[in-house]
Amino acid sequence: MNNLSKLSCAVCLAAAATIQVAAQTNGSNSPYSRYGFGLLAEGGNAFNKAMAGTAYGMADGKELNTLNPASYASIDSLSFLFDFGMSLQNANVGLGGTKTNVKNSSVDYVTAGFRLAPKLGMSVGMIPFSTIGYNTTSDKQFSSGNDEITQTTTFQGDGGLHEVYVGLGWAPTKSLALGANVGYLWGEVGHQVLMSFDDTNISSTQQIYSADIRSYKLDLGLQYQLKLDRKNRLVLGLVYGLGHDMNRPAYYYNRKITSSSLAAADTLKAANAFGLPHTLGVGVTWAHGRTLRVGLDYTFQKWGDVKYPSIVTEGGVPRYVGMKGSFTDRHRASIGMEYVQNPEGVKWRNRVRYRLGFAFSTPYIKVDGKDGPQDFLASMGVAMPISNRNNNRSLINFSLQYEHVKPQFAGQVTENYFRFCIGLSFNERWFMKWKAE
Repeated sequence: MNNLSKLSCAVCLAAAATIQVAAQTNGSNSPYSRYGFGLLAEGGNAFNKAMAGTAYGMADGKELNTLNPASYASIDSLSFLFDFGMSLQNANVGLGGTKTNVKNSSVDYVTAGFRLAPKLGMSVGMIPFSTIGYNTTSDKQFSSGNDEITQTTTFQGDGGLHEVYVGLGWAPTKSLALGANVGYLWGEVGHQVLMSFDDTNISSTQQIYSADIRSYKLDLGLQYQLKLDRKNRLVLGLVYGLGHDMNRPAYYYNRKITSSSLAAADTLKAANAFGLPHTLGVGVTWAHGRTLRVGLDYTFQKWGDVKYPSIVTEGGVPRYVGMKGSFTDRHRASIGMEYVQNPEGVKWRNRVRYRLGFAFSTPYIKVDGKDGPQDFLASMGVAMPISNRNNNRSLINFSLQYEHVKPQFAGQVTENYFRFCIGLSFNERWFMKWKAE
């Protein structure tokens, strides 16, 4: 098989896997996914799940780093890289003295990477952007004459956004690498509120909020390597995500439901109702030889300037419009580290990689006009060679994550997640040229 055929196979393999992932469950049962685009995915690949997503300053030709496309320039010229990851999690959700446990599973990402030319690497794949999934119910009692009436409100939501991307990384010099991911963002945002009563004389009401999102996404990356001495080096990473309005409408349906009929819904439409935030990330990684690396990342997302549909009333007439002010700017900081005794060692145990990470992030959503909960994440894991052969570079990655979602105000839900992540990193030498003598 020639190199062109192998590249075609690589692209087809990633595309086929992407189609399968899109059909998977979204892996969310959080009431906070009711707001905005839902729960944001932190991205990343198999290598940094156990390092709390730390990646901006990490460049290794034997792994894929989609968080900074400049890293594609370092992909080994002989290798084809393929990453696949999934998660299993248990969520403990509590409010006051009431707690519940919910289990979820999800396919996280499918990515592939290879070198196109000297100093030029390429990656394709599918990564998540956000998830929506919840079903909560609350009861409220009130008096009507001599009767006590119970109002039951049910909140339901489902959907989420995914991104298919193509990325390039180019190294114009030995120390500098530049890169870009060009993506297509798509998905559905759906929320429903149903208010019913135990009195059949009172009609139930239903509100539905829905939108079909389609837009482009552009992320730029830079990495600069500074050699300190023979064994130590620093890698500075910068990323920028282009913020822009998405010319997509949103719809709001409001109707009454009686025991004998379903009334036609009043429909409101908000044109050009959504946007994406400007994102800026910076990271630095210290590497000691090939055995130890420690990275620090910081991310800022300008969600405060992003449009989102809201209902406003003017002169007693409701309107559905895209407007700013629904979100707040988001900050995230993380630290991650990895140790391997000897990545080229003959013994299998010497090639096992041990990882650890911590992260903190502020919310982008507002809950009843107040900032949403803060997020704390601790992670650890190992990456084990699939084969005992020392020239085999494929790994199976295991990581454990504990995530604590802490409310900033009374009346908000507390969440605790225990998450088990599995990632397969295939690194095969597809493009090696063999010579016969």
